Amino acid sequence: MADRAANCTSSGVPLEETGSTSFPCPGCDEVSIGRSPRCRNQGVLYTCAQCEYQGP
Repeated sequence: MADRAANCTSSGVPLEETGSTSFPCPGCDEVSIGRSPRCRNQGVLYTCAQCEYQGP
């Protein structure tokens, strides 16, 4: 698995805010998905760069 994501996978903003998170891709477990609080709360879709898994 990759290291913790530095930026939000959806918006590209740095994951510095409280409430941001990073987790392994549910589709491939290889890429670390990063989510900012804003994208998480709004349910913005993200896409894994490796396996193209898409999630809310």
